[in-house]
Order: sequence, then C-alpha cells, then structure tokens
Amino acid sequence: MERQLIECVPNFSEGRDKSVINNIVDAISSVAGISMLDVDPGEATNRTVVTFVGQPDDVVEAAFRGVKRAQELIDMRQHHGAHPRIGATDVLPLIPVSGITLEECAELARKLAQRIADELSIPTYCYEAAALTPERKNLAVCREGEYEGLGKRVTVEGQAPDFGDRPYDEMMARSGATVVGARDFLIAVNYNLNTTSTRRANAIAFDVREKGRPMRQGPKVTDKPVLDADGNVVMQPGTLPGTKAIGWFIDEYGIAQVSMNITDINRTPLHVAFDEVCRAADARGVRVTGTEIVGLVPRRTLIEAGKYFLRKQQRSVGISDDEIIRIAVQSMGLDQLRPFKAEEKVIEDMIAEKESNRLIDMSCRDFAYETASESPAPGGGSISAYMGALAAALGAMVANLSAHKPGWDEQWERFSDAAEEGQACLKQLLALVDEDTAAFNRIMDAFKLPKGTDEEKAARSAAIQAATLYATEVPLRTMKAAFATFPLLRAMAQEGNPASVSDAGVGALAARSAVLGAQLNVRINAAGLKDRAKAEQLVAEAGEIALNAIAAETEILEIVSAKI
Repeated sequence: MERQLIECVPNFSEGRDKSVINNIVDAISSVAGISMLDVDPGEATNRTVVTFVGQPDDVVEAAFRGVKRAQELIDMRQHHGAHPRIGATDVLPLIPVSGITLEECAELARKLAQRIADELSIPTYCYEAAALTPERKNLAVCREGEYEGLGKRVTVEGQAPDFGDRPYDEMMARSGATVVGARDFLIAVNYNLNTTSTRRANAIAFDVREKGRPMRQGPKVTDKPVLDADGNVVMQPGTLPGTKAIGWFIDEYGIAQVSMNITDINRTPLHVAFDEVCRAADARGVRVTGTEIVGLVPRRTLIEAGKYFLRKQQRSVGISDDEIIRIAVQSMGLDQLRPFKAEEKVIEDMIAEKESNRLIDMSCRDFAYETASESPAPGGGSISAYMGALAAALGAMVANLSAHKPGWDEQWERFSDAAEEGQACLKQLLALVDEDTAAFNRIMDAFKLPKGTDEEKAARSAAIQAATLYATEVPLRTMKAAFATFPLLRAMAQEGNPASVSDAGVGALAARSAVLGAQLNVRINAAGLKDRAKAEQLVAEAGEIALNAIAAETEILEIVSAKI
C-alpha cells in the first residue's frame, strides 16, 4: 500500500525575530516523523513560510503545535508587514502528496480547524477544498478586512468564523484568526526558450495561462481593450486551466523563460503544460529547449509524465519507476540547466528514511550469503516472497519484449498493460521480502519482554500472540500476491513473444514455489496461535490457494511445452 504523505505550509506572522521563528519551528519539529523541508522568513512581509511533510496524523499534530506556539509568542496588536494577514498563524493549508486524496485532506483540515478553535480559542475559517461555503473557497474572502477588520467582522451576520464564533475579546485581539484549508500541490516551473525576448515569452505565457490576455478592439496589442457593461476589461482565456504564467529574462542563463505556477495539477499535469507551451512557442517561431522545476514535485507528477511520453512513442509503461522518471527528465529537458537529482526535487525521495539493512537493497550475492548464514532471518518466508517477485518480473519481462516485438506494433498497448500488472505485483512482493523478516523479528522481540509479575506475563503472552498472528498473516499475503502473477504468466505463455515462452514457464515454476513456500510458513506460525478457530481458518485458506497454484502451474507448463 502506498505510504500516505501530506505537506503542510503554514504562514506565520513573524519574519524578523529569529528566536520566535525558531521556537515555532522547534514546536513543529517536536513531532516524531515530521520532515522539515524549508523555513523562509521575509523581512518586509514580516512573515515566515514553513514547509514540512509527513504522515497525516503526524502533520496535523505538528501543525497544531505550531499554531499553539505562534499564539503564545506573537501579539498581532504589534504586528506590521507588507503581506495581507489575519492572525498569528495566518493561513494553514494541507496538501496531498501520495496515498491520500484532496478530499481526505479537506476533512483533516476541518477537524484541525475545529480543534484549534476548541482548544486554543482561535477563531478559524476554512478555505479551498475544506471550505464549508462556496464563497470561502477563495482565501481573499476568508481574509477580507484582514486582522484590523476582524473585531468588526465577527459581529456581522454571515461573516462569523466557521469555528470559534464569539464576541471579540482580548485573546482574539492578540491571536487574530487562522484560515485552515486543503489544496492541491502547486508546481512552480520555468520553460526555457531559445530567445532573449521577454515580449515573446510574455506572449506565449498569455496564450496558455488560464487568465489569458485582455481582448482588444483591434488586431494590435496597442488597441484599446474591450470592456463589458460594467466597464471591466474582457479577458480572452488561455488554453491551460489552473495555471498562472508570465514571461521574463534570466540574466544568469541569458535566456527568456515562461514562468508558470500550476495550481491544479489534476486539470493540468506538468507534461500537458509542457506540450502546450511547446505548441504555443512553436506558433510564434520559438522553441522550448528545456524545463526548470522550482522547488519540489510529487513523484506521481514525473511518473505520469514519463508514462505519457512513453505512450506517445507506443512504448511499454510497465518498467521501473526509475526508468519512467528518466524518460520524463529526458522528454522535458529537466536537466538542461543543471543535473536533475530526484533526491533534491522529488518530495518523497527527499524525505525518504534511509532504512538500514533492508534485504531488497542487497546484491543477489549478499542476499544469498545472508540467507546461508547462521542468522534465522531471512528465512523461507522472505525467500518465498522473493521467488514470487521473480515470477512477476519474468511476466513483466515477457510482456515488455512482446510490446516491442517488430511486427506486433498494433498490440503494444495490450502488452504494456500486462507489464504494468507485473510491475505492481513485483513491488508488492518485494515489500513482503522485508516484511516477512520483520514479522519474525517481532515474535523474537515479544519473547524478550519481561515476565517477572503476573501483569508482565499477561502482557508478554498477548504480545507473543499478536506477533504470531501477524507472522501468520504476512506469508498468507505473500501467497495471494504470488498467486496473482499466474494470470499474467498464463497470458504471456499463450500470447506473448514465442521466443520468451520458456521465461513464462520459469515464472510459473517460481510462482508455485513462492505459494507453497509461503504456505509452509502459514502452517508453522499458525501452530503457535491459541485461537484455534482463527488458526484453522488461515490454514484452510492457505491450503485452497496452494491447490489452485499447483493447477495453474500445470496448465501454464502444458502451454509452454506445446510451444517449445
């Protein structure tokens, strides 16, 4: 299952006093599991933007602690700065990165807003995806009148905060209000042009940005703009929804760029914006020579881009994530100005915890020797999961070879889909290699618990049973994941590249061995369960999968033998 990650970018109304800023950042960082990505104070705005990321519960707790510390340290009655603001913590968005939807973030934001109001007595408004009324989706509406107008605003019908509504008092005067919300990830990107003309770059930006350009009464840019009945300038929309863009010249590189913020990456993904800027540039005699990502991007942005460009080439997308990202980098020229380093640009890679001693990070040679050592882990469970991963890998390999086979061009997409299925099974089974060893270690840790008193004995016994159940369920998951490779292997044996039919057969052998090997681990671990009804249920389920695996292997080997 994909790890759930969200980003939080709170804006605090203090950009000059480093001790206050550091105190707030320390409060946020006190939550284990939080990765602090950036702290950006502004002198003129008297405002600090903090960026951190982590799993949902951790991020929400860290955000609350940051708001609490800001309330303690910032007195809005003394605050002055160039940026609009409504409180000590001015705005607090939650942003989905991976494994979680925008709506789920919105629900977290609403709960956080209520907690801030209930526990800290700070009035809160909800904006963007978390908005409780349509008009409050707009941050400017929530912040209308800013801090100075808050005292009057809370007395006006329809202007009260979403949570924490009460008469204006000294506590509110000190803390102000906070606007909490959820929005999608914003990508800041610059498109490099083979021109030094800012005017050309601006023209391209106006062609594509959502706002577009003013509609003119004549064909010239100097002609007067068209006005509506209210005297407002009528705009001719651009082609990319959810984008803002301008053109500028960069002295450092000696080129003009189209500088763009993609505020809705679901409506306009990065690769779609790239292609459209290329089209608009070409229409004006200009070429896009490369792309510069400013800040971070979610991994899915590059995966979607890489798959998009592979499909345009009618190439299989069932390859590793690293290969897909490499295609994205090459296709959009992300490394034109400087080398593209995923660990510095991809948010998940930047915060990834470097897990030590992971089996799947070993070389084949080291993994074999580690298995052969006197250490009881890795054992049969991890080996079974790895055999299953090899089965999935062979299925994906035959699919990829079939997708690229000369004369089979019209079938590339079908085989590409099959290779993607293989990659999904491969990832799941590789994760189970380490999870099986972790399950064994959990049992060993439970046996090491103290047993000096009756309470300790009871706690130890419960921990052993919980760990044993987990160690029984993990190989059962391995069985299911390995069995899921059979349909792919059967299809590749029947319809894949005939020159690789033996590879599909070896995959079937590996899959059956993975299933039967994992079954042995289900049985031996289930024997230690005191809940015999649960144990028998797990063993029976494993037995049924094993029988089906034997039948599936036999069928595939018959197909393979007939073709060799």
